[in-house]
Amino acid sequence: MSRCLLPALLCLVLAACGAAPVPRETPAPRAGAATGVAAPNFGDSHPITEWGGRAPQSYPVHGIDVARYQDSIDWRMARANGVNFVFIKATEGGDMLDPMFADHWRGAGRAGVPRGAYHFFYHCRPAAEQADWFIRNVPKTAGMLPPVLDMEWTPFSPTCRIRRDGATNRAEAKIFIDIVARHYGRKPILYTSIDFFEDNEMWRVRGADFWLRAVAKHPQDLYAGQHWLFWQYTSTGLVPGVRGPVDINVYEGTAAQWSAWLAARAP
Repeated sequence: MSRCLLPALLCLVLAACGAAPVPRETPAPRAGAATGVAAPNFGDSHPITEWGGRAPQSYPVHGIDVARYQDSIDWRMARANGVNFVFIKATEGGDMLDPMFADHWRGAGRAGVPRGAYHFFYHCRPAAEQADWFIRNVPKTAGMLPPVLDMEWTPFSPTCRIRRDGATNRAEAKIFIDIVARHYGRKPILYTSIDFFEDNEMWRVRGADFWLRAVAKHPQDLYAGQHWLFWQYTSTGLVPGVRGPVDINVYEGTAAQWSAWLAARAP
């Protein structure tokens, strides 16, 4: 295994070789450290070396999203190596609870990693039922990140592969978002991929910020100028403290803007 001994941001760029990063025990110093942002010390097993727009390494605030597939995480190590936030899968449909949600939620909280929960939408169940299921299983926690609705096509689902029209999908998204927003008192985030976004004209959904998936190009090159709050740029990330590949994301703004954004959501 090759080792990268350069500073953290350059190390992330050079991880194009696919090497795992050398774990560090405490966050590396960086400009703007007063914001509490830890510099990323990540790798990627299948990296993209040429981006159509700004590379993810140009953004200072990185984080991950996790589910049952990440069955054991050293959250303190992950935090020290640049995990500044996490979105954790909580629920799916109207009766599925991710078996790792409680462990991930507690572990991230104890390590001081800002955390949020997401719901994977099931196209064969009413949105109102799914919103109720999410609310029943995700505690209203001080300082938590906004709740997330994950809407994608599900061509490999064993029980539900329907493709409803765009107007129906947008209406269902709005129902879920409105119910969840009323309960948690914060504006939800809508996660989606480019095919679902385009097929359903999801830019027409009002009242939500966007978290966009784009693993080969910058979102501005795929989503026709759609504003985004978070960008998922890889699903093959290598993060100290996380066993196996993991999704990595960036926040749209600066470290200072991130600090202010978090403070606005504090109790």
